[in-house]
Amino acid sequence: MIVSSNLNTSVVMEALKQVMVPGTKVSAVSIDLIGEVQVSGGEIYVTVVRTSEKEETINQIRQDVMEKCSALSGVLSVKVDIDDRGGQKAPAGPHGHSTDPFADRAGLPGVKKIIAVASAKGGVGKSSVAVNLALALKAKGHKVGLMDADVYGPSVPTMLGITEAPEATPDRKIHPIVSHGLQVMSMGMLMPPDQAVIWRGPLVMSAIKQFLQDVLWTDLDFLIIDMPPGTGDAQLTLVQTVPLNGVVMVTTPQEVALADVRRGITMFVKVEVPVLGVVENMSYFVCPDNQKKYDIFGHGGGAAVAQQYDLPLLGEIPIDPAIRIGGDEGKPAVENDGSATQQAFLQLAVKVAELAQ
Repeated sequence: MIVSSNLNTSVVMEALKQVMVPGTKVSAVSIDLIGEVQVSGGEIYVTVVRTSEKEETINQIRQDVMEKCSALSGVLSVKVDIDDRGGQKAPAGPHGHSTDPFADRAGLPGVKKIIAVASAKGGVGKSSVAVNLALALKAKGHKVGLMDADVYGPSVPTMLGITEAPEATPDRKIHPIVSHGLQVMSMGMLMPPDQAVIWRGPLVMSAIKQFLQDVLWTDLDFLIIDMPPGTGDAQLTLVQTVPLNGVVMVTTPQEVALADVRRGITMFVKVEVPVLGVVENMSYFVCPDNQKKYDIFGHGGGAAVAQQYDLPLLGEIPIDPAIRIGGDEGKPAVENDGSATQQAFLQLAVKVAELAQ
């Protein structure tokens, strides 16, 4: 048999980009699940890196790699091994699965607990909740950091009134900006305010990893991560890089938001990340003229979805012009002493601190 001279590692890697993580549209190559690739004549050797993915996930990727490589022109043989060198495998449970889903996810130096604030849908006020939750935790005596993982639409710098850029060390580590007593990192601090981030998924994932691993987070009780909308690359990168202590899901009362938060909850359950509960944002409005309560977007949707998934309703945040004004002017609403919004966020902080184990 004549072996094709066109068969090389580049050809193999291009084919392997079509191997997707089961249940997602994320390439196994883009999140470093493909390790060594060797081509000798018509023989191909590939390793699949074992991570904290479920055993059946790794096995399915291995099978898909075999199929993609075998379909290439000029292939004589294909061998695919599982590479366990990336980390010590956790003890297996009764069905062969790891008893510790975070066993090979490295914790962050200087950070005790990591909490993500997510929604799976844009426009529900997730960033406002993340910023004010972080400040409420600080008000309760905790040392808190805030990482803006929304690379395409970073809003944390505006909400906190940050205009300066962070400084780097000679070994390319980054000092977070300290604002309102929080250690903060965001792509919005690294780019001109009117410049769009036009990146494909791998660059976004690389940025998130850098924010996690190369920022000098110092002596934090909590690192709050403001997640971008969706259930894709950014979310998978986060849960595969660090052990999350929990996720706070943010929704508004109307069904169009609740449908997406259900998808978000399902995603985090599938990747074995604890969902701490649901926050219903824009829950109601109290008219300052007559003190009457109005359910502008409906009411009770957050409680219903929390009950559906047997999760606690962590809080109902009112519609408060101070949230919009504070977000625009860099004066977060939780610092508005005596307001109902401040009390709602302080109560949320207490519940999150209790539940995040």
